[in-house]
Amino acid sequence: MKQVEDYYAKLSKKLKYPARSVFKLKEIQEKYHILKRDNTVLDIGASPGSWSLYLLRELKIKGHITGVDLAEIPIDLEKYGNYTFLSGDILRENTIKTLRNSGPFDVILSDAAPSTSGNRGIDACRSLEIARSVFGLALGTLKKGGNLVIKVFQSEDVNDFLKNIRKMFFEAKTFKPKSSRNESREIFFVGIKFKPSNKKNT
Repeated sequence: MKQVEDYYAKLSKKLKYPARSVFKLKEIQEKYHILKRDNTVLDIGASPGSWSLYLLRELKIKGHITGVDLAEIPIDLEKYGNYTFLSGDILRENTIKTLRNSGPFDVILSDAAPSTSGNRGIDACRSLEIARSVFGLALGTLKKGGNLVIKVFQSEDVNDFLKNIRKMFFEAKTFKPKSSRNESREIFFVGIKFKPSNKKNT
């Protein structure tokens, strides 16, 4: 466990990323190819900025990228010219309304997680609440054929949540990155090719 942690932590520093979480998105992209250079992207839970920086620096996304988080991003991403950061809570209606007005998006990414309490049941419940909020936002702002990535803590209730994702996408995958810490209960649901039930986002 320590060796894995040290490897990704050291590598992120070497590559000048603010956090090791960058490798989770890298693995998802390499496996599912959910992002294209012309995409408009929403990055939820963006701080400290590793996923957004990967989009801008490695994938060279040319479409607009919007990052949102309660915590500020400590690096300057707006210098790229196609990046906007919103300070807000994805569970609050005013933040959701602002993001709806910023859409539609080709891809929505969420690495958002609650502040952990140490109680697995409570933390999983809070994580699922965030995931459901992200999914609800995606239903109204994701373009037809768009892709979705949501992090959630494993629990009995996530299976029903995955069923809801499968109803709205042509494919829905469960993915546990190698770069996740061994003790972490996080998994990612990857929705591929959104199929909205109406023509709002076509």
